[in-house]
Formats: sequence, structure tokens, C-alpha cells
Amino acid sequence: MMDSIAHRVVVITGASAGLGRAIAQAFAREGASIGLVARNRERLEAAKVEVEQLGGKALVLVGDVADAQRVEEAAAEVEGEYGPIDVWVNNAMTSVFSPFNQMTAEEFRRVTEVTYLGAVHGTMAALKRMLPRNRGMVIQVGSALSDRSIPLQSAYCGAKHGMRGFTDSIRCELIHEKSRVHITMVQLPAMNTPQFDWVESRLPNRPQPVPPIYQPEVAANAIVWASHHRRREIYVGLPTVKAMWGNKFIRGLLDLYLGRTGYTSQQTDEPERPERPANLWHTVPGPFSAHGRFDARSKAFSTQVWLSENKWGLGILLAGGLTAATLFFKSSHDRHRRGKSGR
Repeated sequence: MMDSIAHRVVVITGASAGLGRAIAQAFAREGASIGLVARNRERLEAAKVEVEQLGGKALVLVGDVADAQRVEEAAAEVEGEYGPIDVWVNNAMTSVFSPFNQMTAEEFRRVTEVTYLGAVHGTMAALKRMLPRNRGMVIQVGSALSDRSIPLQSAYCGAKHGMRGFTDSIRCELIHEKSRVHITMVQLPAMNTPQFDWVESRLPNRPQPVPPIYQPEVAANAIVWASHHRRREIYVGLPTVKAMWGNKFIRGLLDLYLGRTGYTSQQTDEPERPERPANLWHTVPGPFSAHGRFDARSKAFSTQVWLSENKWGLGILLAGGLTAATLFFKSSHDRHRRGKSGR
């Protein structure tokens, strides 16, 4: 377990709304000093107010993670204001809901630049500072889709697969260098965030997360927990576990299943609004916060996360219980044998 350090310095990309906003709130409750990176200044300012109300400090950093130079500048600004960065969270993402044969090369490139290269740029800026100090943590906000792709989100799935691939490579390099810097990936299920109200979409109906849906605080709390522990990877929610392990053993069956259900499961029964703005190229105005419009359908707790976070304690309890049971039955058996020999 990593030392729990008060007033840690944290950078979060995609921090103005959705999961990034929830992550900022969760770190603020620990008293962290947080660099908030996103494109929308108005929502970043609102996130800063929330962070300060919760006991943290915040620095607004307007920028696009697809711009490597801006990400590097943001890292320098955070360290100039708060000191060495302890935790860097690569959370920024964008997507397009569309059949692949209807997408343009420019759309595919943009999703890749934000969701994949944005994480590459953030990791570069973080490691540039952490490696000489031989401490720090990079957290990649992944997805069940980093292993098990679904239809209608080919660019996003490809980007998350790429994130996992380069993260595994870096992890090996850190081990080779005997570095104390740690990199971990937190794999997420469907989340109730505003992205489904601003994502670029060609679907006839309004997009939705593939149920079951979790509140962003479930993932945010898991990410903060991960920042204190040296785990290789953390799965959030049973659907993530099922997707990851299912894809190892029944990929062909999942292809068939998702080919038949993956279109309807990503859409509600409500027709899409043709005039709705999308945030692929430009930030969308509006008071979006951490939650999307699926509160009534979202889970606020994950038993699987609790089990993952407490697996060592549970293992000790289980081992102790088995030992006690073994001793009990052995003692009973010995008493029974002594009784028989006494007769």
C-alpha cells in the first residue's frame, strides 16, 4: 500500500463534467490540491468551487488533451502552483455513436487523438516529472471496452484498446528500471454521465449506457482508492468482470450476442433530437455536472468493488475460518477417538 499523503497534488483530465468531475470531488474530500484540465472554462470554474467547498484546492487549466504542448504546459502550471505532482489521472474521452461505414476519417482521428493520444500526452507529462523523483502514480481510466469491443463505438473501443496496450508496455519498462513510479488501469462499466447528451451520434434514438449503469461516484471512489494502492489493474462492477473474462473464453459467442443486441442496448426509446449539439470538435455549453440523466436506473454501490478493495482482509478471514474449522473438527475427532478407546 502506498503511503496516504495529506494534501497530495493531483491532475485530472476531462475534469469539467461526468466522471472527471466526480473524481475531482472524491480527491477534494481528502484535501488534495487538484489541477483540473478540460476545454470548458465555465464548468471548470464550477468544479473548482465544488473542490474548495469539499476541502481541497483547485487550479483551472483550460486545454485540449489532444494538444501535447498544452498538456505539458498544464503540468508545469500545476507544479508551479502546488509543487510535485503525486497522482495523474487520464480520464478525458470522446466518442462517436455510429456504424463504422458511416464514419469519416476525421471523426475517427479526433476520437483517437482525445481518448488515446490524450492519455499518451498526459502520461508523458507525468512521467517526465515523476521518474527523476522516483515516485508518483499514473491512473488510466479504462473501460470494459478496452478488452471487449461493442458495435457502434469502433473508434472509442480502439482507443481504449490502445490505452491498455501502451500502459502494459510502460509498466514493463518501469519494472526494468526498478522505478517506484506506478501505473495502473481502472476498468469501468457503463456510467451515468452527461456524455450521452453531448456525444456525436448517428443513431435514430437517444444514446444510453449499456445497462446495468453505475453512478460516477462508484468509479471515482475506486480511482481514489487505487491512488493509495499498487494494483496492476482494478475492475469496477460485475459487468466489467463478466465482459473481461467472457472475452477470454467465448469471444465468438459474444460477437454473435452483441451483433444481435448491441444496437438496441445502446439506445433508448426516445427519438434523437436532430438539432442537439455535439462535443466532438467543440465544447458544448451548459451546466453539465457529474451525473447524466439516468439517476433512476443507476447503481450507487458495487459489491464487486468492495470485494476487490478488501480481498486481502477477506482472504485472511477465510483462512482463519478454515483453520478454526479444521482445528474444531480435529479436536472433535480426537475426543471421539479417546471416547471409543475409553470404552
